[in-house]
Amino acid sequence: MSALLLIKNKQKNQVKKALCVLIQQNLVTYQLQKRGFVEYEAQCKRVLRILRYPRYIYTAKTLYNDTGELIVEELLLNGKMTMSAVVRKVADRLTETMEDGKTMDYADVSNTFVRLADTHFVQRCPLVPETPETPDAPPPPAPTLVINEKDMYVVPRLNLVGKGKRRRSCDEEENGEHKAKKQKQDGGSSEPPPDDGIYWQVNIDRFHQHFRDQGIVSAVANRMDQTSSEIVRTMLRMSEVTTSSSAPYTQPLSSNEIFRSLPAGYNIAKQVLDQYLTLLADDPLEFVGKSGDSGGGMYTVNLHKALASLATATLESIVEERFGSRCARIFRLLLRKKHLEQKQVEDFAMIPAKEAKDMLYKMLSENFVSLQEIPKTPDHAPSRTFYLYTVNVPSSARMLLHRCYKSVANLIERRQYETKENKRLLEKSQRVEAILASMQATGAEDAQLQEIEEMITAPERQQLENLKRNVNKIDASENQVDETIFVLESFIESTVKKP
Repeated sequence: MSALLLIKNKQKNQVKKALCVLIQQNLVTYQLQKRGFVEYEAQCKRVLRILRYPRYIYTAKTLYNDTGELIVEELLLNGKMTMSAVVRKVADRLTETMEDGKTMDYADVSNTFVRLADTHFVQRCPLVPETPETPDAPPPPAPTLVINEKDMYVVPRLNLVGKGKRRRSCDEEENGEHKAKKQKQDGGSSEPPPDDGIYWQVNIDRFHQHFRDQGIVSAVANRMDQTSSEIVRTMLRMSEVTTSSSAPYTQPLSSNEIFRSLPAGYNIAKQVLDQYLTLLADDPLEFVGKSGDSGGGMYTVNLHKALASLATATLESIVEERFGSRCARIFRLLLRKKHLEQKQVEDFAMIPAKEAKDMLYKMLSENFVSLQEIPKTPDHAPSRTFYLYTVNVPSSARMLLHRCYKSVANLIERRQYETKENKRLLEKSQRVEAILASMQATGAEDAQLQEIEEMITAPERQQLENLKRNVNKIDASENQVDETIFVLESFIESTVKKP
């Protein structure tokens, strides 16, 4: 902390508060060093995950409706929260959106939270272990947090009874404040919640696992058909909780187990399922592999090979968009043949020598292909050296990942510029919308509302529409780039050998 104080030239309390917020949001971790001081480390990967927050929230909405969406949103906004606090907050927010007289029950929100925990989308945070207090021993400079893996997804038994509350009007708030003050003066104290100290956070790795599985299913559907993709989806769903996000394969599943777990809508015979599984196992991409013959045949999904295929397809698509279909043909040829001389590239790709040479040098200068020298003699004389073109997929993926992050930074800067340029107009629009909302609440006439709306002129309205359209395009582009980032990062992580 002393280093932080020197760098920022700030007061100690301000630095402490900033560190507390960053630790709460899982953006900074701390570690007690042997010499007795506490070292803080910024989690750069976690900071970059903020770009993906909207995607996490949308996925929760798709899988668990509005309730799941708000649970994940609250946990992402607050970093860590107790289950009881999340349930109350979400119930209140859902009640606000309901018609008058309807409220959201705490039990319904609790059930959705339990489902999220059962499927590992939310997990417990590490806790400070309970140790007997010794008056002589001084407390450590920083607590050591521990968590038992068996307890990470165990939801505490809470009997949360109640319903969501709406925001009160000004008069009701004043009356409520008087009552609260009176209760405080009478000595009434609220008891701590039953799950006090048990905090939850979003399991980002589980969301990434879900994104990966969706990508694999889509790739199988594009290559084969919908039934094949549904079989692979069933295999991934059966092993989503039992297989870790970094595992190279899913757990082996028998043909009989897969048949019993297929969705009700897919009424295919067992013999047809076996034919599909054989077809998937014999496919050159090797998304599905056969690991045994018991139980009608044991099958696994090869996750690392699937990620490599997705990353390779992304590279091919980018080369085609950037350099054209002929360059893409050469790129695919190098991927298939591994190492080729320039003359071989010309012959196999059936492209004239001059064009092939230009295309190869263009891709070489952009680091999409690399050149390997194999000398016949120790002096490395050019006349006695083979020059082989090849594609180093992990290296190309890293280069593209770097460019993708640059693209995201440019998009963020562009959005900020667009917003800054139209700041005055946006503030005026917000003021007019606030006035309209308050007048509609008090039952104003249509003529009065129209008069307020006319405060924004036609050119200003057109400018606002253009701004909205531009910002929406930037947001969509950012999401598309992030999808590419996810594929490339997942592939690069799968190639790194774990210690």
